[in-house]
Amino acid sequence: MKRNRRSSLPPAFLAVLLALILVENLGADEFTWKAKRQWSRLSEGRELTVLSGGAVITSDATTIVADEIELWGTDFRFSMAKGAVTATDTERGIILKSDSLFYDREDEIIRVDGFIDMQDLKNDVIARGGFFEYFGKEEIAYIQIGVRILKVDEDTELACRSEFARYLRNDEVLELSGMPHVTRNNDVYTAARITINLDTDEILLDRDVSGKLVTEPEEKPAEGKSPASAGAGGSN
Repeated sequence: MKRNRRSSLPPAFLAVLLALILVENLGADEFTWKAKRQWSRLSEGRELTVLSGGAVITSDATTIVADEIELWGTDFRFSMAKGAVTATDTERGIILKSDSLFYDREDEIIRVDGFIDMQDLKNDVIARGGFFEYFGKEEIAYIQIGVRILKVDEDTELACRSEFARYLRNDEVLELSGMPHVTRNNDVYTAARITINLDTDEILLDRDVSGKLVTEPEEKPAEGKSPASAGAGGSN
């Protein structure tokens, strides 16, 4: 007698396998693009796609808009955006503006060789410089050449300049070197190396330290009144 062959896998195992497939699909990186024009070279090992005219690429929470974007590598892993570039990461709260920008979406690395304007909406930080490198998995940014960093909140205005900066976003720590100069409200700090905790408002100065503390003058009483009588009510 012939038996009908059925799957020998137990139902419980099949359920687990299906769940794993669903989880894998849910965690997949979704990559989309659009532009007015697209040119592609399809020869194996030399694949290249160029998007031009309002080019836009989106990978999960990251969107890059530019005049032109080149794509290459496996699954378009690498991209080079050129002309009026704006890169936005809605999940991290970062906006970058530059003339050109390289992006490795697998290792989450962004590199800008030229002027960069970065807004960190999460930590209320604005940073500018002539070179920028950001490692998304470690949440560390390196800024070089004419660095300018500004942080303003209700009580404090912090303005920094240096030739090199390392910005640890998760720890909210800023490390400055290369003739660093920090102005906090009206107070001025200089040193060979300055480390600032943006969360606790702590400043560490290392080597060749100098500073200037500015104290606001007390308000003088109105002319013709003594300090004791200033603001006092009239006598009966």
